[in-house]
Amino acid sequence: MSQPMFIVKLIKKWFNQVYVMASITKKPVVGGVVNRALFEGDDMIYLPRDKVLHLNRPLEDPESVVLPSQVVDHFIEKANYLWIMNDCICRDATHCKEYPINVGCLFLGEAAMGINPKLGRPATKEEAREHQRRAVEMGLIQLVGRIKLDKLWLNVRPGSKLLSICNCCPCCCLWGKISLIAPRIGDHITKMPGVTVTVSDQCDGCGTCAEDVCFMKAISVSDGRAVISEECRGCGRCVSTCPNEAIEFRIEDSGFVQKAIERLSPLVDVT
Repeated sequence: MSQPMFIVKLIKKWFNQVYVMASITKKPVVGGVVNRALFEGDDMIYLPRDKVLHLNRPLEDPESVVLPSQVVDHFIEKANYLWIMNDCICRDATHCKEYPINVGCLFLGEAAMGINPKLGRPATKEEAREHQRRAVEMGLIQLVGRIKLDKLWLNVRPGSKLLSICNCCPCCCLWGKISLIAPRIGDHITKMPGVTVTVSDQCDGCGTCAEDVCFMKAISVSDGRAVISEECRGCGRCVSTCPNEAIEFRIEDSGFVQKAIERLSPLVDVT
C-alpha cells in the first residue's frame, strides 16, 4: 500500500524538527539506534555539476571528457522503472524561496512504482534525463544512492530496488544539517571517488564561498584565506560561486565515474 497523503502531510509538518533531532544523534546510544533504524545500508554520493570541471583548466577535447552526470545517465539508461516526484518534500516543507519546489527527486527501480500517485508520475528515460537537466540548470546538486529514509517515508519496498536521485539546494536539503549529525550517520554520504577540492593562491579571503554555499559548512575563512575542511563532500558549489576562480576542483582518478557506478550498482537493482 502506498503512503497515505495524511502521513505525508504530517511528515512535512514536522520536517523542521528533524534538524533539532539531528544533534541528539551525537549521543552514543541514540546515534547507534537511529543509524540502524533509519540509515543502515545507505550509501550516497554528491555529484558535482559538470561545469565545475571547466573552470580552472581548458579542455582540449570536451567530447571525450568523462563527466559526473554520466553516473545518473548510466542508471537512467539501465532502469526499467522511473518515477519523477512532483515536488521536493524538503523545499515544500520549508517553503523554500530560493529554488523551485516543483523540481523533486527522481526515483529508479521497481519499488518506485509503489509511490502514491498523488506524489508524482512514471516517466520515460527521456523525461527523466530532461528532468535532471532542468534541475542542474537551476543550480541544484544531485545526490545519488541508496537512501533508507526514502523507502520509509514513501512506504515502498524493497529498499534494494529503490535508487534515489535527489536534487538538493543548500538551504532546505535534509542533508544540509549533516554537520549536526553523528559522524557514523554522516559517513553514509561521501564525495565521488577521486575528487579533491583545493584553494589556490588566487584566493583573497572575500568569504563569498562561506556564505550559505556549502551543504556541509565545510568551508570558512581563516587568516584571509578560504579553508576547506575534511567535511567537504565535493559538490562543487564553492567552485561555481568563487568570484576569483580560486577554488579548484580536481579529478585525480580518471575512472571516477565507473568507480561510483560500481560502488552503487550492488546496492540497488533498478532493472
